[in-house]
Amino acid sequence: MLKQNTLNDSFTLSGKGLHTGLRLTATFCPAPENHGYKIQRIDLPGQPVIDAVAENVVDTQRGTVLAQADARCSTVEHAMAALYAHGVDNVLIKVDGPELPILDGSAACYVKEIQRVGLKEQDAPKDYFVITKKMEFRDENTGACITLLPDEDFSITSMISFQGKVLSSQFATLDSMDDFDREISAARTFVFVREIEPLLMAGLIKGGDLDNAIVIYENKTSQENLDKLCALTGAEHHDANDLGYLQHKPLVWENEPARHKLLDIIGDMALIGRPIKGRIIATRPGHTINNKFARIMRKEIRKHEVQAPHINQAKAPVLDVNQIRELLPHRYPMQLVDRVMELTPDGIVAVKNITINEPFFQGHFPDEPIVPGVLIVEAMTQAGGLWVLHQMDEPSRWSTYILKIDNVRLRQKVVPGDTLIFKVEPITPLSHNIITMQGYAFVGENCIAEAVVTAQIIKNK
Repeated sequence: MLKQNTLNDSFTLSGKGLHTGLRLTATFCPAPENHGYKIQRIDLPGQPVIDAVAENVVDTQRGTVLAQADARCSTVEHAMAALYAHGVDNVLIKVDGPELPILDGSAACYVKEIQRVGLKEQDAPKDYFVITKKMEFRDENTGACITLLPDEDFSITSMISFQGKVLSSQFATLDSMDDFDREISAARTFVFVREIEPLLMAGLIKGGDLDNAIVIYENKTSQENLDKLCALTGAEHHDANDLGYLQHKPLVWENEPARHKLLDIIGDMALIGRPIKGRIIATRPGHTINNKFARIMRKEIRKHEVQAPHINQAKAPVLDVNQIRELLPHRYPMQLVDRVMELTPDGIVAVKNITINEPFFQGHFPDEPIVPGVLIVEAMTQAGGLWVLHQMDEPSRWSTYILKIDNVRLRQKVVPGDTLIFKVEPITPLSHNIITMQGYAFVGENCIAEAVVTAQIIKNK
């Protein structure tokens, strides 16, 4: 099981803000398990902290802006992308102003510092959200669309489309986060010349220049107007008849804009709060649709806060029914675990197939067969008992007895034809032959029952 990571040490980056033009300093600090990403405004009274999650995004006009109470922080997406791509789960970012520095307009500077300080593995497990079905969100007004598909890892394809002669259609693909540093991190943000004046009028991009952005000149304007805009961005004189890119260094890749859009997607998806296993296909993405999709994902995660284990039914079980009988004293009709599919130091995954021939259906109920809730909990505790006994040197010499059951929740009926999947994990270590375990029962993707079980193991006479 992969574990959470934080930074091995702090690092600090300084530079001007893209929108404010202020000199800013951001320090990235290690954080404890299950902390997530948080941003602290150390320049404000009380040094308030902003949770870097999708619900706290308040503006996506030109970058991602987070806010909580009276504290705001802009231009967070490049830092978030670098942290997410490197598997950093927990970090506190201390910043002395209203945005993170733009640096060179990419995530490269963040990546360099993360590589320098390295990561520290923590004890808590990394809590992936595994995509099991197709999800899609469309914006009919802009034609933007984000599709999320099941995949074994996290991968992205970004497709951009503009009505222009210089930049029209491009796409970029990242099949593995291992390639992020080499293929995506150095892709710079971009802006069209036609956008610069409105952005300046809106009080934005005061710190924008050709060192931190690619400027795209695709619609002819007067030489006088272009000279004025070149002066504002620090560009050299440019012939108004010559369409193309304006920047101090050449494009890193021909499709650098598409790669930067992909970088932005990663940064915005980082605000979901959990790493994803799935494939994103984004058409005409932008911070607005990215954030809307991230919010939908967070709602989906809350709805399936505990995810069902994904088992391969064709795979041979770790323990079959006969091996289970060697560990458990239960026999028909009370042996309620058919197979064990996973058995690790962190827990157990077991299966019970429900058929119409179960004896309890004769009276529960003849006209509407439903598995009794107490038997679902009993099956869950049998799975937990298997896990406990498997830890013992001579498991056949021990038996497990329930001492206490707490926090029982039964959410859904279980009927003939259902397959119950149990996931049981220890909450406390085995001490004085007593252990407390958290158990869940699933049908399909839905958690239909849960309970906290305290049990005791006793040596057989």
